[in-house]
Amino acid sequence: MKEKEYRGVSTLKKQNDCNKLCSSFQKEVRYSLVRHQSILDVLSKFQETNARTNRAIIKAVTSCGCIQIHAEKQKIPEDISFSELKEYLDDHLEGQLCQNCQDIIEDELGKVMFYTSALCELLNLDFREILNKELNRIKTLGIYNLR
Repeated sequence: MKEKEYRGVSTLKKQNDCNKLCSSFQKEVRYSLVRHQSILDVLSKFQETNARTNRAIIKAVTSCGCIQIHAEKQKIPEDISFSELKEYLDDHLEGQLCQNCQDIIEDELGKVMFYTSALCELLNLDFREILNKELNRIKTLGIYNLR
C-alpha cells in the first residue's frame, strides 16, 4: 500500500501514531477514573472543564491582553463561490498567546480531553474509533463539512 504524504509525514504513519496515542490515553483514563465513576459526575466535570477552557481564553484577552478579539460582521461578497468563502472569513483574533496563557489553555484542553475520554469509557465507546470516524468524515466532506 502506497502511503500519501501530508506535510512531509506519511498519513498512514500519523494515523497509526494517533491510534496508539488514543488507545493509550483512553486506557490511562480508565485506570484514573476513581473519584468520578458516575456518569453524572463525569458529565458535570466535562461541562466544568469546557467552562474553564472558555474562561482561560477570556482571561488571555481581558487580564493578560496577549490576544485581542476584534469582532464585526463578516464582509462576504455575494458573487463568490463556496470554495472561496474561507478567504473572506476572519477569526477575529489578533496577537498571539503568551507562554503563560498557552500553558493554562493547554492544561484546560487536556482536562476536556480527559473527560471526553472518560465519557467514552463509561459509555463503552472507543475514543480512537470516534476520532477516526470524524477524520474520515472531514476528509470526505472537506470544506463542505460545514462546521
